[in-house]
Amino acid sequence: MFESLGDRLQNAIKKIKGYGKITEDNISDVTREIRLALLEADVNYKVVKEFINNVKEKALGEEVQKSLQPGELFVKIVKDELVDLLGGESAPLNTNGNPAILMLVGLQGSGKTTTIAKLANFLRKKHNKKPLLVACDVYRPAAIDQLKQLGKELNIEVYSEGKNNPVMIANNAIVYAKENGFNYVLIDTAGRLHIDENLMQELDDISNNIKPDETILVIDSMTGQDAINVIEGFNNRLKLTGAILTKLDGDTRGGVALSVRHLTNVPIKFIGISEKLDGLEEFHPDRMATRILGMGDLMTMIEKAEEVIDQDEVMNVAKKMQKGNFDLEDFLSQLKQIKKMGPLENLLKLIPGASKMGLNKVQINPKDMAHLEAIILSMTPQERKHPEIIKASRKIRIAKGSGRTVEEVNRLLKQFEQMKTMMKQFKNGNFKLPF
Repeated sequence: MFESLGDRLQNAIKKIKGYGKITEDNISDVTREIRLALLEADVNYKVVKEFINNVKEKALGEEVQKSLQPGELFVKIVKDELVDLLGGESAPLNTNGNPAILMLVGLQGSGKTTTIAKLANFLRKKHNKKPLLVACDVYRPAAIDQLKQLGKELNIEVYSEGKNNPVMIANNAIVYAKENGFNYVLIDTAGRLHIDENLMQELDDISNNIKPDETILVIDSMTGQDAINVIEGFNNRLKLTGAILTKLDGDTRGGVALSVRHLTNVPIKFIGISEKLDGLEEFHPDRMATRILGMGDLMTMIEKAEEVIDQDEVMNVAKKMQKGNFDLEDFLSQLKQIKKMGPLENLLKLIPGASKMGLNKVQINPKDMAHLEAIILSMTPQERKHPEIIKASRKIRIAKGSGRTVEEVNRLLKQFEQMKTMMKQFKNGNFKLPF
């Protein structure tokens, strides 16, 4: 997500940091590189032109000229302009209705049905309330079955009336939701391969009947600049309240995210960050700007941790670390907590300076984590508490029990000892970075 754009922008900005003074000449070199980076990321050329003009004007302003660190101020200018381009402030969902009605629309292939299931899962987890999925796509083969399967996986109820009239299905679903204590009604509408009058009329009819609190367009971010035409086509008829960009994890350019709000005034509310059913993330312009510029996103990392990590367990392990009693049982517990936060490589990208350390390009095989777990689970409770007793014969037994090699067992034990040594250094205040 934004990898190539982020690398190009960071390289351009690195040049300006070395200048003692910003002039029209040296700023032109840097802004030329930024312009090329944005255009190659498939950002609309009108947006790029306005962005560059704003950056130039502010960078040559009086405040920057008098600054002792003009390079740092330039970075702030670029970041602020990126935030503005991405929408300025977050646009939270309107979920005040009783129940709140969310209608999702989009073209076929945008990932609408999977996204509506992800959104229901997100709302349930974040607000601890009850969502109802409604199958109103009665045309696409297997659309209803797909939604039912997703609902089954998530243990979220799906309301369906087969191939009945979509307007009637939506109305009946809302009545059902009120009678059965549902907090959210999420309506999966039909899509087409392109915008046509029949599609828009049906969506119009549903919207006029149910008066949704949110009308959200689901759009494939890999569509490129044509996404703007799609958004405008839907918005002219339905008055969209927001958009969800899917498959952003598979698009290294991300130009559509930088163009959508500026050109259509439709706020981005969520982004799809993986194919998994928890792979939906609220869109925060300020956090996305810092990610693009390699400054990390600690707030998102903290939120992910708070959602899934057991705080009592963390405090318990922290106390054991301080006392030097951290063992492989605790290590196993931490592995399980980290796994709940999603793919490890995605978390590494949120660390400030990740690109400088090469962490944004790290690929971690999920099986590696599973292998570590298997090795530790093949140990006896005594071995987990006292790894120092694990000698040759025990290593052979553990390797056989876990289906791994003795070399892998040795590697795990060595890494664990290195981690314990690092913890002691932290505790004693003697820790030094290895670079």
